[in-house]
Amino acid sequence: MVRIPPTPELNGYTALLSELKERIRAARLRAAVAVNQELILLYWSIGSDILVRQATEGWGARVIDRLGEDLRRAFPEMTGLSGRNLKYMRAFAEAYPDQEIVQQVVARLPWGHNVRLVEAVKDPTERLWYARKAIEHGWSRNILVHQIESGLYHRQGKAITNFERTLPAPQSELARELVKDPYSFDFLALGPDMSERQLERSLLDHLRSLILELGKGFAFVGSQYPLQVGGQVYYLDLLFYHLRLRCFVVLELKIEEFKPEFAGKMNFYLSAVDDQLRHETDGPSIGIILCKGKNAVVVEYALRDSAKPMGVAEYRLSPSLPSQLQGNLPTAEELAREFPLMSAVKLRIEIERELRMLLQARGQSTGIIGIGPMLQEVEQHGIALEGAGEFEVALQAMNQASHGIDVDPVAAEQAIEVGTRLLETLKRLNGP
Repeated sequence: MVRIPPTPELNGYTALLSELKERIRAARLRAAVAVNQELILLYWSIGSDILVRQATEGWGARVIDRLGEDLRRAFPEMTGLSGRNLKYMRAFAEAYPDQEIVQQVVARLPWGHNVRLVEAVKDPTERLWYARKAIEHGWSRNILVHQIESGLYHRQGKAITNFERTLPAPQSELARELVKDPYSFDFLALGPDMSERQLERSLLDHLRSLILELGKGFAFVGSQYPLQVGGQVYYLDLLFYHLRLRCFVVLELKIEEFKPEFAGKMNFYLSAVDDQLRHETDGPSIGIILCKGKNAVVVEYALRDSAKPMGVAEYRLSPSLPSQLQGNLPTAEELAREFPLMSAVKLRIEIERELRMLLQARGQSTGIIGIGPMLQEVEQHGIALEGAGEFEVALQAMNQASHGIDVDPVAAEQAIEVGTRLLETLKRLNGP
């Protein structure tokens, strides 16, 4: 075997390699999607034929089992032709009598997703809603099952808000749909005597699960985010930026029933965010107050005359693993794939915190949003950071993980390696 000697690092090589790998993955994904669509349409056509034969010829379960055995003998290399799966095909065709819906929507989902949808959701409108959401958000089968069992369809857009009055029509509709009621924090195991700080810290420890529950488009900015107003510093519990609405979203966590003064405090926070952080092209900042409970009439009165867009919703905690999730625990392989992503999210938070401390210690602005701009600020002030140059590609992977997007495990591990070196440099500069 001929060994290729190592070559010195070339300008732009790492970026080009990353781009080509992403292009190859995209091409492979498109090919896989095309194959999947053909398979789903085949399954639908087989199911439709079985339905016709059952109606005209009186076929029963035994005939379907025999058909499965004969098909498996004819196509031994194919999986999915068992009698049991043929019955799923029949149920699938019965659930979706319109072939156009199959072609346009559900054929874009893997077969396992479609089986779960047909089994778990009987209402056609609700089932199609989950199918479209699974495509839009790229849900895995386990996540799809969790969203169905947590009743997402019935929670989405159900919070009490003043968006219709405080936001323009297109943005108000989008904003209203993104706020759920209640929010499900079943991934947390906290007792009834928790503090707001414990709730916030637990949500940060499960940031990917939190972003999944919040929904598509939320990008994490920071926790206990500092805002200076009138010589005093105020801290936002959680600050996000919504990529579709193009606006900041402030989340305030309360471990008690909603009180009218919560709306006044949120109004103050939103005014400060709009003044200090909002770009001229951004939409108005939105506030979401998450409470242990609420009285709808009190909430309506509290929001009625507020000029700032905000919503109030409840959250739901589980002191132990919900029974409906017992059968959907991740496999060892899924945990191995997920761990680097959670590590990348945690590392990103730590790097951002150390960068902010570094700038603050040197009297620089701490109101900068995002790691990239903070690194530029550090560079402009002549602070040398070992590993900052190669961090750009790693940051892209960390941002994807923070937004709930699956990242290639190899890319995640490389990002962690590069990010860890940068974090060590930052900690040395910040000192003990």
